[in-house]
Amino acid sequence: MINDALVTRLLEGIGESPTPYHAAGNMAKLFRLAGFVELDEQHRWQLLPGGRYFTLRSGSSIVAFTVGKSDIAQNGIRLVGAHTDSPCLKVKPKPEIGRLGYAQLGIEVYGGALLNPWFDRDLSLAGRVSYVDNQKQLKHVLIDFERAIAVIPSLAIHLDREANKSRSVNAQTDMNPVLWQFSDGDPKLPFDFRQTLAAQLLAQGYDSVAEVLDFNLSFYDTQAPARIGMDSSFITSARLDNLLSCFVGAFAMAGHNFDHTTALICHDHEEVGSRSDIGAQGTMMQDLLERLVPDSQSRQLAVRRSLMLSVDNAHGIHPNYPNRHDSQHGPRLNQGPVLKYDANQSYATSSDSAAFLKHMLSSQNIDLPLQSYVTRADTRCGSTIGPITASNLGIRAIDIGVPTFGMHSIRETAGAQDVGYLYKLIQAFYQCTNVAL
Repeated sequence: MINDALVTRLLEGIGESPTPYHAAGNMAKLFRLAGFVELDEQHRWQLLPGGRYFTLRSGSSIVAFTVGKSDIAQNGIRLVGAHTDSPCLKVKPKPEIGRLGYAQLGIEVYGGALLNPWFDRDLSLAGRVSYVDNQKQLKHVLIDFERAIAVIPSLAIHLDREANKSRSVNAQTDMNPVLWQFSDGDPKLPFDFRQTLAAQLLAQGYDSVAEVLDFNLSFYDTQAPARIGMDSSFITSARLDNLLSCFVGAFAMAGHNFDHTTALICHDHEEVGSRSDIGAQGTMMQDLLERLVPDSQSRQLAVRRSLMLSVDNAHGIHPNYPNRHDSQHGPRLNQGPVLKYDANQSYATSSDSAAFLKHMLSSQNIDLPLQSYVTRADTRCGSTIGPITASNLGIRAIDIGVPTFGMHSIRETAGAQDVGYLYKLIQAFYQCTNVAL
């Protein structure tokens, strides 16, 4: 039975989160409404047993946690990890292109984006802008044009008869979005993109914009997330990888109280290797551990008695390309979360941790299907924050996620039933009395 209310909340959350900044901000709103206290990393914290807290780092990574009434060193931490970023097209620092009377913006490809689906989509633009106001104060604010303001037009089949056989995409020359057309058709007519941003900020209610200094902006598809299929059994949206995991994890944490210490951490920059202060290779989780357990020996005990669910989408077996999968490990949509294995440690799941998860479900009398995924022996898989967190902190991890079609496309597909399965799994994990392997 599909949990329609949960699916609706998820799709609304993703639709309102076109960038990692918006995603982290919307999760922060959810936690505030649930009674969590916001903390600032630039101040000392006073953490109380039974307390519920969250903190943002750089506006695009978030960690929420509950302080258990039991001893953390004895009972460990139930940690769920996901990431707020998705492959996309980002605007370059000096993006203005005036060619043949059209105003275009130069882009960079962020992460391993599947480029072809970006053509002929109704695109908008969102992210964060840094500016100086009329009082010479530096401000950092979110921006979202919301409506379709750009398109990347395809080259017609008549001009490339081999397009359906061999057309490749050059990101530097083929992917620059068209924003408008100059009235006089003069290709030399200059335009200042920062003036466009300043006008949008004023339209959003920021009444004092002296100079736009910099920005971090991404194009996104304006088509809203949707339930599809003859029986409405699928969901389609941009950024299912990995906002589906972020929001389901947030729903599971915000809606319940737990007797032991739990945490949800959603990092930015996973799609580009996590090498930043806000990525999984940064110090965000380590810093939280040091505040939770100041004594180093007690902290070491807590770490070795903790467990992480690294929740990131899996590849569902594709009915048009079944030979791209191992026939024994082809997860299907709407048939449960997927345990992800890799002998070369791109995924953190071990036989011990997988057995623990299965035993945890059976011991709580939870009837929840689990699937498994391994790549073909002649291909390599991607990776997640699971191995990074495990190797940096010593916390054992399980890689798991819902099966998906079209991963890293501008529009991905997942099973509506799997949303409820994942919620149920994370909730059971947070409630588990003992996570030591």
